[in-house]
Amino acid sequence: MDFVEQLFGLKGKTIVITGGGGVIAGAMAKALSNSGAKVSLWGRGRSKPMEEVVGEMEERTGASGAFHGVKVDTGKTEEVKEALEKTEKEFGTPEVLINGVGGNIGKSSFIEADMETFRKVLEMNLIAGFMIPTQVFASYWIERKIEGSVINMASMASYIPLSGVWAYDAAKSAVMNLTMGAAKEFASHGIRVNAIAPGFFLGYQNRALLVKNEETGELTERGKAVIDHTPFARFGREEDLWGVTVFLASNRASGFITGATIPVDGGYLVHNI
Repeated sequence: MDFVEQLFGLKGKTIVITGGGGVIAGAMAKALSNSGAKVSLWGRGRSKPMEEVVGEMEERTGASGAFHGVKVDTGKTEEVKEALEKTEKEFGTPEVLINGVGGNIGKSSFIEADMETFRKVLEMNLIAGFMIPTQVFASYWIERKIEGSVINMASMASYIPLSGVWAYDAAKSAVMNLTMGAAKEFASHGIRVNAIAPGFFLGYQNRALLVKNEETGELTERGKAVIDHTPFARFGREEDLWGVTVFLASNRASGFITGATIPVDGGYLVHNI
């Protein structure tokens, strides 16, 4: 085994990714599988059954048997506990949790923000996307004396509010804040808590918001504004997330890192004039 494999190899690890049917989750799952891990993809299966998601990942990676799908609503504690039991039975003890559930609903001025929608977005990103899964996994790891790792999904909105998405801004800034708080609380148990803050990657939810014409590549006004604000002058690609995902999942590579949020943004946060 060479040095790089010793540092970044994940053979023998079981990793759970919530929101497992998403584009970013798929990119992470591919990197983790290629590094030797077994990946349990969790999702509600509304747009696509989890069995179909697993089949697509096996086809993309050629890694038959490396993926497992679980239908679960991570906003419900009992369902998360049941999903954890299913994953453990199928793949063994999970040592890494990636909180990939999240997203936004609509866009409005502050005054016109709908409170019911605001609550739904907070619950999706903060309750289902962080609090409940982390509570269940941390309790599970502490009881078994496992030095686990949580990787949360922050956002550019964690640092600078994006216009018109008030609940998403609030939730993602909270994810970064609570990543630090949870890291401090769980450090004595050897549990690490970090986050990744992707810049603008084209996914199922934001594609129509950013791209006007798929064939020509013509962008919407918001898409143009994003590119103008990004020094690398492009959207993120799947492979841009591979390295940071494997790095944070490996105890050997990042074992002394906790409470950190790593931007993967093409320079979005350092844009100036």
